[in-house]
Amino acid sequence: MATIVNGTVLIPALNGTLINKDDCAIGICSMDYAQIEYVPTYGGNLAYCLIFSFLLLAQMGLVWRYRTWGYFVGMFCGLLLEVLGYAGRISLSGNPFNFDQFVLYLVCLTIGPAFLTASIYLCLGRIVIVYGQNISRFSPKFYTLTFMICDFISLLLQAVGGALAATQDASDPSRTGVNIMIAGLAFQVVSLTIFIALSVEFVYRAYRARESDLNFGFFDLRKRTMFRVFPYAIAVATITIYIRCVFRVAELKDGFGGKLANDQTAFMILEGPMIIIATIALTVCHPGIAFGSASSWAAANWTFKKSTKSDNSHIRMVSQETATPSLAGSEVHDPKARV
Repeated sequence: MATIVNGTVLIPALNGTLINKDDCAIGICSMDYAQIEYVPTYGGNLAYCLIFSFLLLAQMGLVWRYRTWGYFVGMFCGLLLEVLGYAGRISLSGNPFNFDQFVLYLVCLTIGPAFLTASIYLCLGRIVIVYGQNISRFSPKFYTLTFMICDFISLLLQAVGGALAATQDASDPSRTGVNIMIAGLAFQVVSLTIFIALSVEFVYRAYRARESDLNFGFFDLRKRTMFRVFPYAIAVATITIYIRCVFRVAELKDGFGGKLANDQTAFMILEGPMIIIATIALTVCHPGIAFGSASSWAAANWTFKKSTKSDNSHIRMVSQETATPSLAGSEVHDPKARV
């Protein structure tokens, strides 16, 4: 039982004496007084930190090459927060009683994926333009703005809840901070669920559409191998982040003292690896690589195009991976070749 003397929190050490809580360390105080009830694995957290650091550097190189700045902001913030969060867990492996490192780990790893989903939402709008706004239920602007607003609300709730939960007095039975965090994570799960449903619906519409119904201006781009892989990469990233968010909701349901919140194995499987898979997919199938050039990516930006029901009159984009000469010639002179 903690005792407060002249504003100093004293707790019983393993030898029975009362010591300042800030002086606790492994072997001196019971783990019941630690910020988490286990010692985080040093090697595992270091490996995750290094992987995210490498992916962060890769994203910096890719944005320099392809100028995908909007996409980069979300990826940079998300990956940086992952690096900082696992750096905090590395420090906790040496001293799980360190409050400052606990706050660093908790807040960074909680809100980091919300920035990653912002980059994913940005990509859907571009994909809609490439295939054709006229076959979509909603405009590219609607998809992007709606889900990015949802992402901001989720991020705000998670950040506020994480800050309150981390700084809450351990003797205070209030779960306000944890409940706000859960609300933010649950909101993210709901918005991701709707996003997945609308994405699947658009894919179905694109699959059923005739070539003549699609955006002729991006005919060559749609034939690029990497662009055809791009939606699958987005799907993998979305699903893995979704799994992670569901896990975090379940993890925090019983608070920081709950069984799942102190299950290191579950955390090391359903937190780090899920985000690693997502960020690898979003790096290997980077939109710059998928679109082939900075100009192709910029041309698919809805902020520079008016939403119309027919966009087949756009000037044809010539990608680095073009159709065969015979097909290219026939599609110009023979309209039936595109049906």
